[in-house]
Amino acid sequence: MNATTNRRRLRIGLSAAVAATVVAGSAFGVAVSASAAGTSAVASASASPDIHTALGRGGYGSGYGSGGSSSGSTATSTLGSATAAQEIGVVDITSQLTYDQAESAGTGIVLTSSGEILTNNHVVEGATSISVTVVSTGAVYTASVVGTDATDDVAVLQLTGASGLQTAHLDTAGDTAVGEAVTGVGNAGGTGGTPSASPGTVTALEQTITTQAEQTAASETLHGLIQTDADIQAGDSGGPLFDAQDEVIGIDTAAASGGATTAGYAIPIEDALAIAAQIESGQASATVTIGYPAFLGIEVASAADESAAGYGYAYGATGTATAGAAVSGVIDGRPAAAAGLTAGDTITALGGTTIGSAQDLTSALGALKPGQTVSVSWTDAEGSAHTADVTLAQGPVA
Repeated sequence: MNATTNRRRLRIGLSAAVAATVVAGSAFGVAVSASAAGTSAVASASASPDIHTALGRGGYGSGYGSGGSSSGSTATSTLGSATAAQEIGVVDITSQLTYDQAESAGTGIVLTSSGEILTNNHVVEGATSISVTVVSTGAVYTASVVGTDATDDVAVLQLTGASGLQTAHLDTAGDTAVGEAVTGVGNAGGTGGTPSASPGTVTALEQTITTQAEQTAASETLHGLIQTDADIQAGDSGGPLFDAQDEVIGIDTAAASGGATTAGYAIPIEDALAIAAQIESGQASATVTIGYPAFLGIEVASAADESAAGYGYAYGATGTATAGAAVSGVIDGRPAAAAGLTAGDTITALGGTTIGSAQDLTSALGALKPGQTVSVSWTDAEGSAHTADVTLAQGPVA
């Protein structure tokens, strides 16, 4: 990227893979009620055009508020179709959350002939099942998560039983320039089939965007992005931003609408590949999660939410400090339910760690792995204390 390009910070609204993030259990197996997530608007409409990223379907519905209408079939009708060259190494990704019968759609690119896939984290975030379709052949594979980086919105998947796949053609020179012709390609509208193609030009480099929390999608800030006037659509997330030579220079990640001009954003491919390399090496960090998190199978709420009429699911939110983590719901067939926990209980310890809040529980689970057996202590609604051993399950994607 050009080091001389001025950085510009933009605060924008986010409509991410809503269905995929509505997960009964957060990154480490718990969730907080929606009212604790801080999902109110934080910027004016004029300064905050709406964002579409991956397309959500089913479960909680595919609506995205004021920005949602542009993610439907009418928004894709004016888009072109990808050429045969632009289909090479492109995949459609369908992420399912079986707990809520929810689904989301996105895009990815093939990194290796044996089926390593690069995409956005928000395309698969919260998923319990992932399927991938190679658009050039129609072959469908089951995918597992190698690792994710929620902070930089990158994920690496591995297809089961894949071989001989055509890989995407990448341009990692990092010499993208303002005014350069580009094309955003992806699964616009989640319709599958021939990918859509949105031609445009690079309008700015090294951009920073801060997404606005909306519904269950938490706010996030992304840096160093390519900005384009290509009409990136919901469902394009994780797909390639091609240069004029049909080489991938970026990963489509977000798009603003409702402002004076169209603005799409892509992670430079060299940045995404650097994160992918860390994931592939198995190096977990403060931002990189390897594999799947441990899962207890509960919903938790802060004390302030106890009087709410109903509990929503909010990925990544935390409760206020209480005498424990209040359980607002338990998923049938998961470890907590097997141990006898029910809604109204308060978890006070896990694996020997004292739990004083939902955040404590999230942190404690973050240090554990699926398959580990640990003790959990809780107090029921009548004030009686209980302790049981639980074997942690494999959680939804972090």
